Amino acid sequence: MTTGRISPKLFHLAWPLVLGNLLQTLYNLADMFWVGRVSTEAVAAVSLMFPLSWMFVSTAMGLTAATIALVSQHVGAGNDRRADEVVAQTCLLAVVVSAALAVAGFAAREPLLRLIGAQGRVFVESLAYIEVIFLTLPLTFLFFAFRAALQGAGDTKTAMWLVAVSAGLNIVIDPVFILGWGPVPPMGTRGAALATLVSRLFAAAVGVWILLRGDWGIQLHPGDLRPNPDILRKLVDVGYPATLDGWARSFAAVAMAALVARFGPAATAAYGIGVRLMSVSWTVSGAVGQATATGVGQNLGADTPDRASEVARVATLATMGILLAASLAVWLFPAGAMRVFIDDPATVAEGVVFLRIVALSWAFFGGLMVIQGAFRGAGDTRVAMALSLLSRWAFRVPLAVALAFGTVTVPVVGVTYTGLDWGVEGLWWGYTAAAVASFAVGVAWFLRGTWKEGVIDGEGAAEGSPAATDD
Repeated sequence: MTTGRISPKLFHLAWPLVLGNLLQTLYNLADMFWVGRVSTEAVAAVSLMFPLSWMFVSTAMGLTAATIALVSQHVGAGNDRRADEVVAQTCLLAVVVSAALAVAGFAAREPLLRLIGAQGRVFVESLAYIEVIFLTLPLTFLFFAFRAALQGAGDTKTAMWLVAVSAGLNIVIDPVFILGWGPVPPMGTRGAALATLVSRLFAAAVGVWILLRGDWGIQLHPGDLRPNPDILRKLVDVGYPATLDGWARSFAAVAMAALVARFGPAATAAYGIGVRLMSVSWTVSGAVGQATATGVGQNLGADTPDRASEVARVATLATMGILLAASLAVWLFPAGAMRVFIDDPATVAEGVVFLRIVALSWAFFGGLMVIQGAFRGAGDTRVAMALSLLSRWAFRVPLAVALAFGTVTVPVVGVTYTGLDWGVEGLWWGYTAAAVASFAVGVAWFLRGTWKEGVIDGEGAAEGSPAATDD
């Protein structure tokens, strides 16, 4: 990414990430498709659990955002051995953090579901699902560590193929566990979670094997797994804002799901299906954002900040153009998209309104994700975190509450105000307005150019490389 025309290089990096993320989304959609054959309550349960599951995925992505920044900048500076050490410490940190989250989450699973708003049969189905998901956390974190390591080195295809096989496995076994087949009893939402567990076990095992082989541009050396305080400190320092960023996004999604739950099972199910359809836009913009992070990181490591800026500009404009076309298709045919997953007329009607409003935000939301990827590649994860906090907690949730509800009393502070009382549509309009506003702020922040210094400070740079220093 440090020489040649930017567009083809960016496309070469991005398309495997896009395809890999789309395949990941495909098996999330497969879960919803088969669960939809069980009951509306089962769909509502998985819908409520999606933001919570995404919180853990976001934690893994945040943790490994530091890996992408450090590995890409070390590779750009010509120091591959230092990049290998970063990979080992990332795997160590991923296992420790994910195990702690799994234990804490499992212990607090029932109060957590009640806090989100799960009740009755929805609570039962949600509990069956999330108990198994907690067991998958170490596998999820290890896979993200593997993907970040290869991505920082400029290899995005290997992870894409592994995701493809893993997603295919999940899609095949989904109906077996959810609806029952042969000696396997029907397990509903727990079956969906078990299918996810099996597919992620496969992906994590193969990913670790690939890193140990070292034939893909980066290598995991077992000797490097001893705790290295300097590298761990750097990973935490660069990574914790990205982790908090992921939590901000995930808690906001949980908050939105809790608000939607106030309008009944049909609205909740429609929201869950709609969010999964929206996740197609996230997979594109998220993947391009990851490719942008690699391009920005390598160019900053090679001391070419102007080229890093051009990478971000090209990526943002291209992503917004693609998502504009996708959102137009969804806006024109929302009912057909909803009926792929469920036939309930009330749910379909709610989903049509949701898609027609929220599709207006796709291009802006995607553009912001690419800009955040540029900040992460520079190692400026605090700004990416600030943009997420602003987007979700300063704009989206307050706007959604103000537009959807009438008289509202804010807990703790006890302040009461009168909203517009638009009902569930107010939630959707709040989502869209927040995306536009936060994109404008992200562009303005990026144009300041304060992100161009990088984070490796010449440490361990290969002698004679562009990033080498005299210290």
